[in-house]
Amino acid sequence: MSLPQPQVTPIPYLADSSAYLNCLRYHPLPIWLDSCHPYTQQGRYDILAAAPSLELITRGNQTLVRQQLRDNHSEEYLSAADPFSLLDTHMPAPCEAAVYDGEVLPFCGGALGYLSYDLGRRLEAIPSIAEADSTLADMHMGIYQWALVIDHKRRTAALVAQPGVDTTSIMALISPLPDLKSILEKSGNSFKINNFENCINKEDYIEKFDIIQKHILEGDTYQINYAQRFCAPYGGDPYLGYLKLRQTSPAPFAGFMGLGDNAILSLSPERFIACRNRVATTSPIKGTAARHADPSQDAQSAATLSKSEKDQAENLMIVDLLRNDLSRCCRQVEVPKLFELQSFANVHHLVSTITGVLKPEKSAIDLLRAAFPGGSITGAPKVRAMEIIETLESHRRGPYCGSLSYISACGSMDSNIAIRTISCDQGRLLCWGGGGIVADSTCESEYQESITKVALLIRTLEENFLHQPATDQ
Repeated sequence: MSLPQPQVTPIPYLADSSAYLNCLRYHPLPIWLDSCHPYTQQGRYDILAAAPSLELITRGNQTLVRQQLRDNHSEEYLSAADPFSLLDTHMPAPCEAAVYDGEVLPFCGGALGYLSYDLGRRLEAIPSIAEADSTLADMHMGIYQWALVIDHKRRTAALVAQPGVDTTSIMALISPLPDLKSILEKSGNSFKINNFENCINKEDYIEKFDIIQKHILEGDTYQINYAQRFCAPYGGDPYLGYLKLRQTSPAPFAGFMGLGDNAILSLSPERFIACRNRVATTSPIKGTAARHADPSQDAQSAATLSKSEKDQAENLMIVDLLRNDLSRCCRQVEVPKLFELQSFANVHHLVSTITGVLKPEKSAIDLLRAAFPGGSITGAPKVRAMEIIETLESHRRGPYCGSLSYISACGSMDSNIAIRTISCDQGRLLCWGGGGIVADSTCESEYQESITKVALLIRTLEENFLHQPATDQ
């Protein structure tokens, strides 16, 4: 018996798909999985959607299931069931992949949203020590019956929708397209921030670094991904900040998600797990070097990173960890790329790629659950690393080091590691810079690396949106 076909309606291609998000962002739960085209050519697809038919909002041991009904009414209930099982239960019925102009599209309706790092507490018995000061949920996923899919390689765009969905009203949402000027006028260019501040001082960082080295020396762990948090008050519309960030820090796995008064701004260069045609791919980043304006100095920085035995060893630890994670749901697990140099706006990275073929009885959601949270942002062994992180970091991570993801009704999935990510949480901008600490690490270099990773994000926001208090005349 053949599966139903999704609807595919051509729409105008835009090299910068922010215009489409401008149309959608005042509707409930707007989301934009963004390749940051045209500011970088590394990504291919953008996926945009709003107004999900159902939301899954997990906090602690409870998930709020909110079903949208007609006439702007909704029904909701609380469930203590496993969040990944709930996600699987409420996915749209399986369908064929959407095809446009002979090309298979990655998404045809399904789940879009984020899983926070702290959702891992539903999978592993991690102690509760770090302060839980975020109002954002541990998981906030929407089930979307339609989406806009932009293909920057073929320069095409389409509205894809589940069978039976009325696409006429959706087409009305995205026509006419407002330009950025009108958006700025409507918002009043209202986004303003104060300076970012470190949530810990350097002396505290040194103390935590020494504790990590003690754990490693005692054989308790091989690597710990330790992060420091930066915080700034803000007011106004953080979407304006995201538009500027995607210009200065473009990344292939970026994304914006509106959460009412809150939002997530992610400029991530790192894929977590993708699954297409039942082939799984994960691409951990381990190894970082700063970019330089001088070309010869920049080339030297890249060459030094490529040859760094310390960074290669750090990368290899996480490759082994992820091979193990994938093997829970996959066969034929292989490493086609090891220590590949990739360059971004502010840093060079070493990136490896691990692949596997899903076992017949496993799904993309099974794979996501088996590997969550990503090994590249925990350490090795993973569970012990997470336990140690909980004792070292003063605040829970929230969406940072979690994942923005899509899971399509056709079985495809892709997800990022939410690094270079800012949580907009009740008037606070929260971002983190971290790195994997191993036996060969030096405190000063790790400290500087954790700042380098987010320095461009912080500088961009401060240079463009810093609030200037009125001065007495």
